[in-house]
Amino acid sequence: MNTLYIISTFIFFFSCIDKNSDSNKIQEKKTEFEIIVPQFQTIIDSAHVEGAILIFDLEDDKYYSNDFMWSKSGHLPASTFKITNSIIALETGTVENENSLFEWDGEKRMLVDWEQDLVFREAFHYSCVPCYQEIARNIGKKNMKKYLDTLDYGNMDVHSNNIDLFWLEGESRITQFQQIDFLKRFYQSKLPISQRTESIMKKMMVIEENESFRLSAKTGWSIINGINNGWFVGYIETNNKTFFFATNIEPKQTFDMDLFPVIRKDLTFHALEQMEIIKTGAVNVYEK
Repeated sequence: MNTLYIISTFIFFFSCIDKNSDSNKIQEKKTEFEIIVPQFQTIIDSAHVEGAILIFDLEDDKYYSNDFMWSKSGHLPASTFKITNSIIALETGTVENENSLFEWDGEKRMLVDWEQDLVFREAFHYSCVPCYQEIARNIGKKNMKKYLDTLDYGNMDVHSNNIDLFWLEGESRITQFQQIDFLKRFYQSKLPISQRTESIMKKMMVIEENESFRLSAKTGWSIINGINNGWFVGYIETNNKTFFFATNIEPKQTFDMDLFPVIRKDLTFHALEQMEIIKTGAVNVYEK
């Protein structure tokens, strides 16, 4: 079932932020190509979470964030790894194409959306963990490590006994900068993968497309020692520019965890609005 992103979910929290006000325009504090945006911190604080929003302007070669230290610290990739896992699956022939079928075995699963037969593109958008665990086991440790090294994806800790869990728990880590670097190389056709794989993945990753922009992205959620960590990574193509983003957050004690599935996307969209990359209320997202 598709979920609808409602931009007004946090309208109360963000009503104090007026991007048209002179006092709230993007305040640039430059360190070469890293620009601190205080408004991003206001967005994060208002939502009762901590973390960082990182946005990269491909044309201007500039990074924008509220917290570059957080953006350079590593976290488990969680389901953002489904981008890379999918690429490796296609490259190794473990999965044939976006219509390859994953049959449900009838066993109870964490989410109702996973309790059905799913084709590959659906498994990606529903973020079906059991489907991708099966994929990882079929890829195997040797091939997984070889492709991770070739693709230069973060710092993954892969062993025979964690082949279907290493992106969800353990010592694997990736930073927001590394997420964007990987996505940038993918977008610019600089990854050592086939044109066929690249084409399939670029279609699968699209979660919103209209006359103003095309949005390609993936969420992620991990829990370590009781601490929830959430991701939203991807890129947005407007009529004349491309921006990459990687948001990573953790909830404060006052945060309502029922909102965690949407807050990762909400914060990113508010930051994109703040930078006038998209217009308010312009996004309707069905990706989980």
